[in-house]
Amino acid sequence: MKLFNWTNIRLLLMFVVVIFLFSFTSKRNLNRKLKKCQVVFVGDNAPFVKQETVNKLLIEYNREVSSIQKVNLDLNKLEKSLNSQEMIEKSDVFVSIDGVLKAVVKQKTPIARIFDNDGSFYVDYMGDRMPLSANFTARVPLVLGGINKNNNDDLAELFRIIHDDPFLKKNIIGIEIMSDGSLKMHNRNFDYQIDFGKLTDVEHKFKNYKAFFQKAVLDSSLYKYKKVDLRFAEQVVCTK
Repeated sequence: MKLFNWTNIRLLLMFVVVIFLFSFTSKRNLNRKLKKCQVVFVGDNAPFVKQETVNKLLIEYNREVSSIQKVNLDLNKLEKSLNSQEMIEKSDVFVSIDGVLKAVVKQKTPIARIFDNDGSFYVDYMGDRMPLSANFTARVPLVLGGINKNNNDDLAELFRIIHDDPFLKKNIIGIEIMSDGSLKMHNRNFDYQIDFGKLTDVEHKFKNYKAFFQKAVLDSSLYKYKKVDLRFAEQVVCTK
C-alpha cells in the first residue's frame, strides 16, 4: 500500500513538472517577437495584389515586424482582414516555430472582363465582381453589355464553361450582350461573328461549334465566313 502511494506521488510530481515546463515554455514563446513576414501565393494566377499590400495588412501598419510579439497577434482577425480584400478568395495565416508570420493567399480567378455603364471590372469564378488590378491584366473574354440580377447567374455559368475548356478559353475573346438577351461572340484570328442566341443549350451549342471549327479549319474555309450561327439545335449555319 505504501509502495502504491509512493508511486502515485512520484507520478504526480512528474506531471506537475511537465505542466510547469510546458507553461514556462509557452509563455516564453508567446513573448518572443516575430522575425519576418512571408507571403505565399498559391494557384496559377499572377499576383493581382502586391505582396507589400499583404505585408502591411499582416503587421497592421507597424513599422517593423520585429516589434510585434506573438502574444499580441490575433490570427483570426488578420485572416478576416485579408479575406475582405476584393482580390483575395481565401487566406491562411499562422506563425511558424521559428517566428515567421506566414500568409498563404489564394487570389480570386477572373474569368471575364465586363465593359458597361458602370465602367470596367472582372467577373470571378464564383460570379462575383472583382476590380481591375494595376499589377496584372488577365487574358479573359471582353464582354460588352450589361450584367444584372436577371442574367448574372446564367452568364457566370457561360464564362465558367469557356474558362474550363482549353479550346474555348483560347479562341473566344469577345462577347456582346444584346438588348434582347442574345449573345454575339468573336473568335481569335478570324473575322466572322458567332451568333450564339439566347443563354439556352449552352454546352450543346459549344459542342456544335467545336465540331464545326475542327472540320472547317482543315480546308481554310473559316476565312470565307462573315457569320457562324449556332442557334439551331442540329446544325451550324454559316454566311459568307
